[in-house]
Amino acid sequence: MRGRSDGGQKKRLIASLCAVAIFLGFLYVYYGSSSRGAADLGYGSKSLRKLGSSYLGGDDDTDGKQYESSTKFGQDEGEDIVPKTFPVCDDRHSELIPCLDRHLIYQMRLKLDLSVMEHYERHCPPPERRYNCLIPPPPGYKVPIKWPQSRDEVWKANIPHTHLAHEKSDQNWMVVQGEKIVFPGGGTHFHYGADKYIASIANMLNFSHNNLNNEGRIRTVLDVGCGVASFGAYLLSSDIIAMSLAPNDVHQNQIQFALERGIPAYLGVLGTKRLPYPSRSFELAHCSRCRIDWLQRDGILLLELDRLLRPGGYFAYSSPEAYAQDEEDLRIWREMSALVGRMCWRIAAKRNQTVIWQKPLTNDCYMEREPGTNPPLCRSDDDPDAVWGVPMEACITPYSDHDQKAKGSGLAPWPARLTAPPPRLADFGYSSEMFEKDTETWRHRVESYWNLLSPKIEDDTSRNLMDMKANLGSFAAALKSKNVWVMNVVPEDGPNTLKVIYDRGLIGTTHNWCEAFSTYPRTYDLLHAWTVFSDIKKKGCSAEDLLLEMDRILRPSGFVIIRDKQPVIDFVKKYLSALHWEAVATADSDNEGDDIVFIIQKKLWLTSESLRNSE
Repeated sequence: MRGRSDGGQKKRLIASLCAVAIFLGFLYVYYGSSSRGAADLGYGSKSLRKLGSSYLGGDDDTDGKQYESSTKFGQDEGEDIVPKTFPVCDDRHSELIPCLDRHLIYQMRLKLDLSVMEHYERHCPPPERRYNCLIPPPPGYKVPIKWPQSRDEVWKANIPHTHLAHEKSDQNWMVVQGEKIVFPGGGTHFHYGADKYIASIANMLNFSHNNLNNEGRIRTVLDVGCGVASFGAYLLSSDIIAMSLAPNDVHQNQIQFALERGIPAYLGVLGTKRLPYPSRSFELAHCSRCRIDWLQRDGILLLELDRLLRPGGYFAYSSPEAYAQDEEDLRIWREMSALVGRMCWRIAAKRNQTVIWQKPLTNDCYMEREPGTNPPLCRSDDDPDAVWGVPMEACITPYSDHDQKAKGSGLAPWPARLTAPPPRLADFGYSSEMFEKDTETWRHRVESYWNLLSPKIEDDTSRNLMDMKANLGSFAAALKSKNVWVMNVVPEDGPNTLKVIYDRGLIGTTHNWCEAFSTYPRTYDLLHAWTVFSDIKKKGCSAEDLLLEMDRILRPSGFVIIRDKQPVIDFVKKYLSALHWEAVATADSDNEGDDIVFIIQKKLWLTSESLRNSE
């Protein structure tokens, strides 16, 4: 009898275990998609929290239903699940940059060469490892201080990192003052202010009135290893716009501070891949104590700057090698001088701790070099404007026939170049008349946008703007009179019109919207998406992922302008509640086809945990 009883108990135990296994399997299938990002990356079950009545400014989920059915835009049949609420990522992910996430690198065991900065380059998660949760603001988050006051101070709660203030206390990078972080305008090389340093560079080059813009001839600048971007901040008053560039390194929040201040900036590194800018984009490159080994790999990093500089462009280099007399610095200086000499650069000025080299105006010097001289000229089939994921090469990019004949870029000085058809327009088969029509069309469109936004915005409401599909940059051009700057984004698989955008005196980058953008959360006040959703649908990418990415980079109280087909607008509307966005306005495209304009505002919300921590 005991044997039969034991057998019955075993059967009941097995049945119970099977029931538990089936139940757990059901839970995994039901909840797995909403928690896959955190679970797959190993952050544990606390990485996601439901956002409902426990946030400030949200909508209560009173009916208890988390999902409702809808139809994907562009599909005639089939259903998709639209969440009524997205979960919230854990607070530790409040500064998540998906394609620059070190946890991903470690957990995917990527074999990267640290000596060439591969670990600071983009490495995006595969679809099964992506987050589909909302990035929470940090405890005590406030609507950012408005420009131009933000140039000099930001809320400490918005970027709660003060280590740079202590580490760079003797260099006037930043100072903590109560609830704010203040930026005196200093830097590693210019302790007494970027404005004086900028004037000294202009003086070295004999520019009139010590103004670095040189009567509009210098407009676009690349600042490599920019710190908190005070150099770029103080260039703005001279009508110069800088792309301030730095990696997510040991000073990992420097670009976050720059964007919080309202200064154009981008997360990037001189590593193994070309920077995401076309050739001949900048009149001046700048490096102040940027700690870059310019001699490595046959000078490949210096040759990347050479690719990016316009004919006659300058490289201002402030570093101990330019003045120190110890043996190692002298060796570096001799080797660097020899390298730039073979690149046909000449010293335009040298004073104290700064040297300024100038790139030649034509190919003549390259042609006069001895055969076999290194670095060589790039192959004739090399496209100097192909940049997305393209490896750098240790070669000199020669000028086009047009630049060779013109002995320069042929650009008008700023601000005339904004509306003057640039020479490289012909690369796309566009005429001057087409360019002028595009400029005028977007002027009317932007005027219409601002009329729709007028109940919600004032002159200082927005500062950092992004045009997610910039084409020729006419959206940004139409905003010249406003106190804003625009990151012009050109899709990596379309016409590479980014060089036209730079030739207009604007800035931008190349990107693939199937992936996350290289910026911190909460860094842009307004996103303009012209047919971006229709484009990614054709590529088979997730429109829901794009919405979550837009939410990540958009500041609370920021705006989204979507210009697209009606099915796209209907699709986005179904997600407003889940994203905690609200509709502001809808309008037809005024006899310009079947596009609809849909304007949205992101609500300011805080998790209950954040509210408790901020009290």
